[in-house]
This record gives sequence, structure tokens and C-alpha cells, in this order.
Amino acid sequence: MNRQTEAAIATVRFGMGARPGEISAAASDPRGWLAEQMINAAPVSSDMASLEPSHQLVSQLQVAIRRDGVPGIITLLRQVYRPQYVREAVVRTGQAITTPSSFHERWVRFWSDHFTVTGKKPVIVGLAGGFEREAIRPNVGGRFVDLLLAVIRHPVMILYLDNSRSFGPNTPAARYRNGGLNENLAREVLELHTLGVDGGYDQADVVSLALMLTGWSLSPADGKGSGGGFHFHATAHEPGERDLMGVRYADEGVGQAEKALRNLAAHPATSRNIARELARQFVSDSPSPEVVASLSRRFTETEGDLTQMALALISMQPAWMPLTKLKTPDELVVSALRGVGADGADRAVLNALVELGQRPWMAPSPKGWPDTAEAWITPDRALRRVDFGAAVAERMDTVWPDPVVGALEMMGELYGPDTMTAISRAESPRQALALALTAPEFQRR
Repeated sequence: MNRQTEAAIATVRFGMGARPGEISAAASDPRGWLAEQMINAAPVSSDMASLEPSHQLVSQLQVAIRRDGVPGIITLLRQVYRPQYVREAVVRTGQAITTPSSFHERWVRFWSDHFTVTGKKPVIVGLAGGFEREAIRPNVGGRFVDLLLAVIRHPVMILYLDNSRSFGPNTPAARYRNGGLNENLAREVLELHTLGVDGGYDQADVVSLALMLTGWSLSPADGKGSGGGFHFHATAHEPGERDLMGVRYADEGVGQAEKALRNLAAHPATSRNIARELARQFVSDSPSPEVVASLSRRFTETEGDLTQMALALISMQPAWMPLTKLKTPDELVVSALRGVGADGADRAVLNALVELGQRPWMAPSPKGWPDTAEAWITPDRALRRVDFGAAVAERMDTVWPDPVVGALEMMGELYGPDTMTAISRAESPRQALALALTAPEFQRR
């Protein structure tokens, strides 16, 4: 495989698609070009940096619940959370379209999906973007254990999986609030975030971790913008020692669950679960056992160093096989707009994502979005992809003066000869661009 082909794969497989000039920029050292993006990621846009902290929005929700009940929550959703959702989604999509570090951006998306919070739960609609910005994005270059702890402590995850309503059965808070144990957060930590569904835990482990996590909740709001962050409420924490996956944990308050989470992050089942997900994202829908085992070993050797995991993927030859993955709608939209050199996103881009079936932060469940081709290709969805490519071409103010050169800027040598012939023979520059965006090769990465 020559460097030009590797450069195209670098921008498409690992990145979010090539902006004009990126394939040429990557060609001298495709792997080094990607590594630099992980080691020295470009800063977020000023628009993203200026978005409102999520704890302030959570605080408004707490006040609405206490003061007005359901009518107040509905008003907050309509007047604050939904507009915030649109702002977050536009800025996030614009960041992906314009960033020179698109491998880092894909890495953020991978971990955001691994630790999904979804607006399918209405109170999360305006909060999911803040969760990604605050818990995921700053921690994807560090150690997995630190990312895990940041996620579980974040107020949006606590709200999403109901841990603010989980009280130790024998605690003052349970008696006062007429509440009980909620297992949602503990179950998803074990099944999705760490060990995996085949990780060897049982229902007793779920209950034990849920009891350890009692008291992990939210700081109260005072109506003046404070509150809404993480707070450990000792009066809600179930006292006593707990057993989890064969390890006994002393009652150390907040430290009990923290120690358990640290051990779960280092568990061999967690390394295998993370390795499977990474291989499916970056290699193929059905990665080989050898690829998964290699990534699992690297996770263990580096103590879950996520930058080192990204570099390990870059070094794996199976990850460089061309066009083995189907683009999700988000990947398709972002790569198309990167390819034409767009300078950001707007509400119309969000409408395209909705039409194609992947509205930001609206995954169907805590499992996140599906990551295999069969989940995304149906006759209807295939037609919508074609319509999207044609619409992008139609709305471009400027188009390629030379269609062949433009296509090579977008996908390099990944377009096959039949596709390049069709592009070169197009009746107009817009038709050439539409053919490039709707070609089978462009649908894959």
C-alpha cells in the first residue's frame, strides 16, 4: 500500500474525513500525522468553550422540581433545555467539521458513545452536550480509570441513571425521602462501562455496587445558580462492608465505591470489553480474536492509557485495510462537509442528521449507537444518503473547477476506477460532486 492510499485511510478511517489539502499533508507520514493529533490535539472552538456549564442547568432543574413541579419542568425543557440542545449540537458538529485534529474528535465520539447519556430521557436533552464537554472530552487522552471516575461523578450521568434517587435502605435519607435502592447506575457500570455483559458478574454484584454508590448524588441548589454538581451525601450511603467480584470493600464512605471503580477499571474483563469495542470501531464489524487480544494486552500493559491505546490502533496493520466500515449518519454528514471545506454547522446540518437517523445524543438506549453496517443500511436509509449527497452538491456556492482533482482531495485513491470515470464524465461540476458524495466508496471508511 502506497503512502497516498495510507494518507486517505488515515483521514477517513481514523479521522472524520479529509478537508481539502489534508491527504497531501498526511502523505509523508500518515501514522505520525495521526499520532500528533492525539498527543497535541487542537483546542476546541471559542463557541464550544463559551457554552454554559452543565451544573448550572442541573441547578435550574432542581429549582424547577422543588418550586413548580411538573409544570416548571415542562417550561424549563421548552424554554431552556431544548434551545441549549440545539446550541450544543450545532457547535459540536461544527467542531468536527473544522478541526484539524479529526482523529481526536472521533476518539471523543467513541468514548462519548461508550458512556452514553441520551436525550431519550427528556431531562437529559439540554445536558448531554455538557456531559460530553466536561466529563469525556478533557479525559480521553488520560487513563481509563480517570475517565470512568469523571463520568460516574458527573451530575448528568447521576441524573440519567437515577442515582440521585438511590438511597441506602437503612439510612436516614431513605426514611425521610421514602426512597430505596436504585440499581441503574451500578448495572450499566458493570454491563456497559467496564466488564461487559460477559464479564463474570451476577445480580449480587449489581446490588453490592449499587449499595456502595448510594450517596453519590447532586449538590443542592439554592436558587442563585449554585448547586447541581457532584456531592456525596453521607446520610444516603448504606453503611457496611461489601463484596464485589470476589473483593471485599470496607465502609469508607465515598471511598468505598471509588476503590471498587478503580478495581473494575483494571479488571481483565474490562480490558477485553474495551478492546472489542475499539476493534469494532476502527478495524471491522467482526474483528479477529488476534486483534482484540492485542488491544486487550496493550490496555493492561499501559494501565488503561487511552493515548497509548490510540497509538496501538495506528500501529495495527488490520486497521489500515481500506473501506471495511460503513459510515454512520454522523460520520457521513461530517465527512461530506469536511470534504467540501465547510466552515461550520447550522440548524440545517442538524436536520440532515435527523433525516438520516442519528440525531446527536439521542441513542436509543444506554448501549449507545449501533456500530455495524446492518444497523444503518436499509433501502429507505440508503435512499436518504443519496438524497443528502445530492442536496449538499446542489447547495454549494462554489464547486470543484476540476472534478477529478476535487475527488482526489476528498477520498484520494480510495475511489475505484469506475467511480472516477463517472466523476470525470459528469455533465456539470455539481453533478460531479453529487456523484462523489453518493458513491459507494464515500459511504464507507
